[in-house]
Amino acid sequence: MASHDIAQLADALSKTHVGDGELSYKGMGLKLDNAESVEELVREMEQYQGLRAFRLEGNTVGVDAARAIAKALESKGLLQRCYWSDMFTGRLRSEIPTALRSLGGAIISAGARLTELDLSDNAFGPDGVKGIEQLLKSPSCHTLRELKLNNCGMGIGGGKILTEALIECHRQSSALGAPLRLRVFIAGRNRLENEGARALAKAFQLMGSLEEVHMPQNGISYTGVMALASAMRHNPELRVLNLNDNTFTKKGTLAMAQALRHLRNVQVINFGDCLVRSEGAIALAAVLREGLPILKDLNLSFGEITEAAALVVAQAVEDKPYMEKVDLNGNCLGEEGCEALREAMENMDKGDMLASLSDDEGEPDDEEDDDDHENGDDDSDDCNEDNEEDGGNVKENGITRKDDSPTKPQTSAEIMSFLSCPSAEKLLQLGEMRTNLQQQVDASDLHKAADVLLKIASLYSEEPETKAAVLETIDAVLKKLLSGSALQSYCFLSTLLVLMGLLKGEGKMKKVPLVPGQLLCLEHAVQQEYFPQHPALLLHTFVTKNSEALKSCSSARERLSSALEKKCHGQH
Repeated sequence: MASHDIAQLADALSKTHVGDGELSYKGMGLKLDNAESVEELVREMEQYQGLRAFRLEGNTVGVDAARAIAKALESKGLLQRCYWSDMFTGRLRSEIPTALRSLGGAIISAGARLTELDLSDNAFGPDGVKGIEQLLKSPSCHTLRELKLNNCGMGIGGGKILTEALIECHRQSSALGAPLRLRVFIAGRNRLENEGARALAKAFQLMGSLEEVHMPQNGISYTGVMALASAMRHNPELRVLNLNDNTFTKKGTLAMAQALRHLRNVQVINFGDCLVRSEGAIALAAVLREGLPILKDLNLSFGEITEAAALVVAQAVEDKPYMEKVDLNGNCLGEEGCEALREAMENMDKGDMLASLSDDEGEPDDEEDDDDHENGDDDSDDCNEDNEEDGGNVKENGITRKDDSPTKPQTSAEIMSFLSCPSAEKLLQLGEMRTNLQQQVDASDLHKAADVLLKIASLYSEEPETKAAVLETIDAVLKKLLSGSALQSYCFLSTLLVLMGLLKGEGKMKKVPLVPGQLLCLEHAVQQEYFPQHPALLLHTFVTKNSEALKSCSSARERLSSALEKKCHGQH
């Protein structure tokens, strides 16, 4: 070993922190190529009694050096925490698995019980995961609480290997009566994509012990997000969920919203740069209304959210006592929208919790709805009460229903005739059969429900018999659609707003030409007991922000706005 290198190592060792059971060589920039280069380090390890934490991050360790360090580790049965991030800079990718196997094998031989393993910022790819596979499956990891693999380039293959290792660890530890209870999982920037995310979701669901999940920037789109959402529901202690810079779109966001309804301990949600969009933001606002009691930090930045939807989110945090930060930066609010959002937060005495809006993208162009390529042409909504993939359930248009659920009543020819070509005359001819119209609407197809409602409302007139028939039918339909969770109600109303042209939706959805009768029916409905106050506030936000779109129905719009205003302020 060159005298310069020996001097460098001696100097580094003199600065080593050796206390509280921790031996640290953190950030020393040591180039440890062979056994000779680590002689001093190994000697210090051997002399250190009660080693519980070993820091090697910020150095570069070769295969032979790793073997020498591993030999010293074989006697360290009390070791619990390995901080080994950024440990292979400049090494051949083929060297890393061998080095990791040596270190992992030593931990197993020592009979150590790890609680934390950090291998972040080591670009080892799928082969690197193979290098820690045996360690993860061994009794040394039955006690693992924190696993950090950020920026390791695992890819789909590495994600699958990691999944199988975690499942095997859980199986073996469960057989011994102390199942693996991983609390913190960090794996950002790993190119896991949908296959890797779906694989890991199986392990997450099995463990059910996660408190923090960080998987930003992994190229995950809605199918992977849906799998992760389903898994999160089985982790009731979840506190932090960071999926920044993946691609949720509407389907992924609705699935995540459904999962979050069941979680009571979440404090931090980071869905920034996830293409949540306005419909997704409204769904998350519904969950804020009915759940997430101790949420502190919500990041929905850079999600193509428009002004009215951002205001709905702001309104939903009003009653959150622990809320500290709401980030809606980088969305599509425009200058006036940014000012309206700031004003809304100030009026709630929460102005200081709103993050900067300096990167706002400005109001979106008034162009035709984008065709969401990943959504295809399926416009069904996943806002039903339970979309778990449980046994005995079958999928219909993306919605799960119980296989033994009662069959829908046969639709009569008269009702089908009415729906295909609605008219006041046909509605009156239905007589008592009008109540069967509500059987044509349910939460598993909100697009159809909103379409039926608007068809019925378009028949409104001041002629007493027709008016009574239309309002009676509207009441029956809306009473059913607004009787579920806040999430279901908000999802229905956002679909209705898309059809009315007041909200830009995803996919191809033909807008309905608006007539005053539709707004007058809503004016009647919001005054009824069955119409909750919070959905009225949602409608009010969009009706007041879209006066141009309702120009042809200005008088009816004024009446609807007035009724919504009264409802929002608890007046009748």
